[in-house]
Amino acid sequence: MAAISETLQDFEFSEDSRPSRMRRYWDGFRRYPVIPAGIVVFIFFVAVFAPLLAPHDPEQGSLRERNTPPAWEDEGTTKYLLGTDPQGRDMLSRLIFGARISLMVAAIVLTGGVVGGTLVGLVAGWYGGNVDEMLMRFVDFTFAIPFILVALVVVIVLGQSLTVIILLLVIFSWNSFARQIRAEALKLKTETYIEAAQIAGASTSRIFIRHLLPGVLSTLMVMTSLRVGGLILTESVLSFLGVGIPPPTPAWGVMVAGGRTYVETAYWVSLFPGLAIMLVVMSFNFLGDWLRDFLDPRLRQVR
Repeated sequence: MAAISETLQDFEFSEDSRPSRMRRYWDGFRRYPVIPAGIVVFIFFVAVFAPLLAPHDPEQGSLRERNTPPAWEDEGTTKYLLGTDPQGRDMLSRLIFGARISLMVAAIVLTGGVVGGTLVGLVAGWYGGNVDEMLMRFVDFTFAIPFILVALVVVIVLGQSLTVIILLLVIFSWNSFARQIRAEALKLKTETYIEAAQIAGASTSRIFIRHLLPGVLSTLMVMTSLRVGGLILTESVLSFLGVGIPPPTPAWGVMVAGGRTYVETAYWVSLFPGLAIMLVVMSFNFLGDWLRDFLDPRLRQVR
């Protein structure tokens, strides 16, 4: 009887442990952005190894194979798994190289925006007074400028190129960083350790580098992760309007624009790059939200 009771206890324990194990897995998925992080890592992997992963040249095609359906369609072929565009170019290869273009543009623009915006925000928040007023009014002025209209005029004057669109995005991407970092600097400069550093005779540059910059680092990380998706979306919109990256460069926005007149006959030309934009933007936004909650102790307590 004792052996039977021990067996029953072991059985009950194993039955009870199964839901708890599943609950732990479910809590892990809820607590950590597993799927968005996986998508982002996959996109980075595809972008880095694009020449090795792409089955065809993304800029070369054959008009005899134009608008070939995806492989699962009746007229599709495994040679082109996602079909071809109106110029006969492989959609899969263009999507792979499009990831490289989108992430490259976002990385360059964010580097310029973070550096410029952080510098302006720290200077405005630290010095205050007329310096703060002048810099913040200039930030307000940049927010008031219609970016799409400026992009149209600049492209008409200078021509459509990748360099032009990157410069435009850099010029209009630093202002949000400047405003947020200025607010953080205003709070940090009243802290006791900042006043102690001033009393000890620390220079302004040392206070900026050793005290203010580490204090705003978490804010920069959150803003950067949230801005990646917005920049990719902005670049795609500009390319769709014809003022972004010029064809035949395989950018996702260019691909969506190239298939808008073939939606009824070749839906895949616009569908797949549109889905890629949606997945990447959503993944970076989810990562930014999670990072904001993770770095804020008050939000961690709520969760």
